[in-house]
Amino acid sequence: MSADKQATHHQDAPAALAVVVIGRNEGSRLTACLESVQAMAPIGGAVEILYVDSASTDDSVERAAALGVRVIRVQPQRPTAAIGRNAGWRAARAPLILFLDGDTLLDPQFVTRALPAFDDPTIAGVSGNRWESRPQDSFYNRVLDLDWRGGAGEVDYCGGDALIRRDILERVNGFDETLIAGEEPDMWRRIRALGFKAWRLDIPMTSHDLAMTRWAQDWRRATRTGHAYAEVSARYRDTELMLWAGTARRNQVHAGILIGSLAGALLLTLLLASPWPVIGWLLLLLTVVARTAWRQRWRGADGWTLFLYGIHSHLQQIPIFVGQLGYLRASRSGTRRGLIEYKQ
Repeated sequence: MSADKQATHHQDAPAALAVVVIGRNEGSRLTACLESVQAMAPIGGAVEILYVDSASTDDSVERAAALGVRVIRVQPQRPTAAIGRNAGWRAARAPLILFLDGDTLLDPQFVTRALPAFDDPTIAGVSGNRWESRPQDSFYNRVLDLDWRGGAGEVDYCGGDALIRRDILERVNGFDETLIAGEEPDMWRRIRALGFKAWRLDIPMTSHDLAMTRWAQDWRRATRTGHAYAEVSARYRDTELMLWAGTARRNQVHAGILIGSLAGALLLTLLLASPWPVIGWLLLLLTVVARTAWRQRWRGADGWTLFLYGIHSHLQQIPIFVGQLGYLRASRSGTRRGLIEYKQ
């Protein structure tokens, strides 16, 4: 059976796999994503493809419909990725659900290579390797590409692209729709509490188009990360399911040291009328960056990319901290922050 027939004949037989693609204003990226799904290698059963659109203002819905994909539209007052994913898997009927973001391209062999992992009944979901499709386009694409790299075997959670058993999703009631970020680690923490595992294979899964070319985009993405750290860690603070509490605290310390030491250096520079305190601060920062780059050699990048990664990994602690503060301020005032988008 061809890949196209496999994808379009889901109405004639029960589907073996449902592919749920979520998106908002992805445009041509969505078209490429859906076409990559339709081109996947046959899996020995029917495949249903669903696109869940979160109030796009572009032509994403029309693009998906033109490819013969089932379209589900959600228009919540407070959009979240979790709402889209839940709408997709609940509308599907297949025993396995492949979640994809609309700015990714699926490797045609991923599903066929991942399916044998489910011979282990304790494995609830499987992911593979993700990479940036255009790392050469910007400093941000280049360094954040390294964040997708990780080891194989059991992991704490699978990210937004993952193949998951439907019955497990039902047992935990899917993703928490109140979270604007961090919904995958939250759900996987609940899955792991049931005794099931998240598994990562060292095989290609998806390429991703971060499309980040400006500092403001990186700042917003990092503040979203900080918001997730604060909200999710607060949720589990007094339970046995501790999650991200240590990560949130480390960010607070890291950002505090960066901001405090820089403020001290600037103050000394003014008091002494000398640039040396700031120069010393910069030299110390570069030393720490070089140490980080050396420790990240396992990511397999060249030395210059690792050095840039080290710079970014330290400086991004400040907007992450700002994101944590934003969550704390909102929670104390009884308000809930809306979706934090970094793409245009």
